[in-house]
Amino acid sequence: MNEVLENIRRRRSVRRFLPEPLPQEVLTAVVEAGRQAPCGGNNRTTHFMVIQDQEVLEELRRLAVQEFAKMEVAEDTYRSLKNAILSSKKGTYVYDYRAPVLVVVANRAGYRNAMADCSCALENMMLAAFSLDVGSCWINQLHWLDDNPAVRAALESWGLGADETVCGALALGYPAEGAVPKAEGDRGGNPVTYV
Repeated sequence: MNEVLENIRRRRSVRRFLPEPLPQEVLTAVVEAGRQAPCGGNNRTTHFMVIQDQEVLEELRRLAVQEFAKMEVAEDTYRSLKNAILSSKKGTYVYDYRAPVLVVVANRAGYRNAMADCSCALENMMLAAFSLDVGSCWINQLHWLDDNPAVRAALESWGLGADETVCGALALGYPAEGAVPKAEGDRGGNPVTYV
């Protein structure tokens, strides 16, 4: 099977990471894969904030817990958001699995292809990371907190544009032992209709 197709089939999200930093050349290769992703009209407006500073990562973790804990759960609250809120109220929530690198991916606010462009970039980075034996996990929590004043102020102080919206993030690092789920068989779901 083609290497790209095999990587797509075998890649899995990693939720336990070793604390060691990634070598710069590996991190650069992963981010460059994101930069090469297709985008609407070839606009090239996706912004990659690569956060490796452990103090900044800890501050983002603290802010996420603080702000999620202020929210209430409703009957129709999305399951993952409900988990974030309830775990934050207990003070036990760590949205990024303590990965040594977090790549926040943003684009222009109001740009109709923002989420699509960022999604393509995130997928490219996940596949590149997998091919380099680096674990990754798509992180939605900063997207959920995009309008939160405390989180926005912090992200903007670190380089997010005031005219940008956070579409997602990517936790990156070397997987802890046993952290990579086995890629066996068909995952199921996702109906396909051929016409």
